[in-house]
Amino acid sequence: MLAATPAPHGGERPAAEAFAAWGRGALPVLDWSVTPVGEAGANVVVTLPGDGPPALLLVSHLDTSLSGLPAVDAPVTGRADAPGPLRVDDGEVSGPGLGVARGPAATALAGLARAAERLIGPHRTVQLLLAGSGTHRSALPPGPPPGVVRPSSSAGAVAHLAGQPRPDAVLVAKAGPPGVLRAEPGAGYLRLTVTGRMGAALTPTSADPVGGVLVHAGTVLEAVGRWRVAFRTARRGRPDGLAGELGLGALSGGLADKPDLLPAVLDLRLYAVTVPGDDLAVLGAELAAAVRADLARTPLAGCAVEVTAEPLHPAGVTAADAPVVRAAEAAWGRRRPEPPVAVRDWTGSTDGVVFRAAGIDTARCGPAAWPDPADPRRDRFALAELDAFADLYADVAVTLATP
Repeated sequence: MLAATPAPHGGERPAAEAFAAWGRGALPVLDWSVTPVGEAGANVVVTLPGDGPPALLLVSHLDTSLSGLPAVDAPVTGRADAPGPLRVDDGEVSGPGLGVARGPAATALAGLARAAERLIGPHRTVQLLLAGSGTHRSALPPGPPPGVVRPSSSAGAVAHLAGQPRPDAVLVAKAGPPGVLRAEPGAGYLRLTVTGRMGAALTPTSADPVGGVLVHAGTVLEAVGRWRVAFRTARRGRPDGLAGELGLGALSGGLADKPDLLPAVLDLRLYAVTVPGDDLAVLGAELAAAVRADLARTPLAGCAVEVTAEPLHPAGVTAADAPVVRAAEAAWGRRRPEPPVAVRDWTGSTDGVVFRAAGIDTARCGPAAWPDPADPRRDRFALAELDAFADLYADVAVTLATP
């Protein structure tokens, strides 16, 4: 059911309504609701009723990193053909959007249903949030297409905190490393622009630098790459297990339908993973200064270099002795063949940072996904792995919900 309808960021409502309608028939012991988020987004909230506010909120999300629309995703995937439907065979499930995050989302629902079977006496409430807008999206200009209002990153989690009872603890169900994460890095976007003077392709000397800024894109990328190395190195080997990262995800300049004009602006979009204590605006200023210094020795010396920062969420750490952390580690010991590893240099940020920022103890664990070698747009999970994590999530729910 999760795979049946595309659920792009901010456009999850059709998928949410279809999934909740299915759930009310398939799992009537649970309460199902759909909460609108923005113009076309939505959360699905599944509740195992009990006493008081939720002892545990299981969290995953509805939207997928790729939109599920091949033509829209082609600039990233390099393909415009359909990735094909979900398949189950030889003990595996494969399909688009399973890693982020349909596989863990379905597993968390199965875990909640199993907890419902086991919590037959008095117990606390347990909820599952399948959030809209769980994947990161930048609002920096030019932003969404005209007429499209896209919710900000983690808008679904923020809306849930504002409109639903506050949980005692959160367990994020997402694919990840073979361990229980109690710390997650922050995240944000940086926009770096290098601005010279426009010109005409038929007279390269009319532009500054000669030939236009795009001719020297490699020089800019090398400067950013040098700063990235220093940024990453300074954030490795931390005692909290987190690390920093900087990825260049988009590069643009000029008019695609008018390449006989040499553009004045080179526009780079970067995704920054931050650690506790980082200030994205400060990091942006440091990046701009480093790039300016590097470009001062190149034909781009006369160009303006600016960096705009868009912080999404700060990093956060939950105490090792928090009940949700202890419960998840104990459940891991019962349900997994190997003990949880001590995760080092972790760079994955989820909606968990929203709940930590609100002062709620939060942990994360989930099944391991791997890409289909024939089509990296498709993810694969072992069904036995999903089954084991459904039991793990049920164990944590039962432990925390039992008086």
